[in-house]
Amino acid sequence: METFINFLEFELFSVGKYEIRVYTLVSILIILLITRLIVWLIKKALFRKGKFDNFDKGNAYALFKIIEYVIWVIAMGFVLETIGIKVTVLIAGSAALLVGVGLGLQQTFNDVISGIILLSEKSIKIDDVLEIDDDIVKIQSIGLRTSKGLNTDDISIIIPNSLITTNKVINWSHQTKKTRFRIDIGVAYGSDVDLVIQILEESAFEHPDISDRELTEARLVNFGNSSLDFQVLFFSKNIFRINKVKSDIRRIINRKFNENNIVIPFPQMDLHLKSNQTDSLSKYKNNR
Repeated sequence: METFINFLEFELFSVGKYEIRVYTLVSILIILLITRLIVWLIKKALFRKGKFDNFDKGNAYALFKIIEYVIWVIAMGFVLETIGIKVTVLIAGSAALLVGVGLGLQQTFNDVISGIILLSEKSIKIDDVLEIDDDIVKIQSIGLRTSKGLNTDDISIIIPNSLITTNKVINWSHQTKKTRFRIDIGVAYGSDVDLVIQILEESAFEHPDISDRELTEARLVNFGNSSLDFQVLFFSKNIFRINKVKSDIRRIINRKFNENNIVIPFPQMDLHLKSNQTDSLSKYKNNR
């Protein structure tokens, strides 16, 4: 037993008045292991099966990340105390240095504060579909400084948290799991309006990702320069892949239009010549 105690008391190295002994390393290892165990237990408790009936996954993830950061900050404080560094003295002595570092890392701190806001406010959650800078992104994780998302081209994007909190961001998943979309289309003048509306509604609901047939609606919205302008509006849960859904519906519309001889016109302009201008032009040619 005495040999074991002597082994723990063995000095590995010293820096000034600070001495690192074997028991110091053992204590640090125990603190880290206990911290990891606590974090693991909290994660298990929050994410166990059946837990999300009344507490959705996004809220659980946000709560877990906040608790995890707090626990690790406390653990690092214990590690410093174990080494012999007084945390309060360290903070007080490095106040001026922290101000300088803060100015240099202002954007980083901005991202970190934004991350805390996102995790605590829970306005953005995991699996939310956002429109950021005209790019559609599905959020995969929310970190303290950055968030990771996947765009419609399956490319992973690292997003600074300040970009989400300070810019205008559209959250397609915020209020409901399904969202209304629209497709604009024009047909030639003289087309049967009622038939066009019927075809547009049938084409939209023919797609398997469209829900609520009674809410699928086609409208005549304008008399354009070259066409009668229509919109077909529909609800879909496939928010992230909606461009593929719209493409499929347009193909169905085009097929049904061809079957019913409905023409999608191209922009055109008619030129009308007045009679007096025509006569002047004829006299000019005769005089030549």
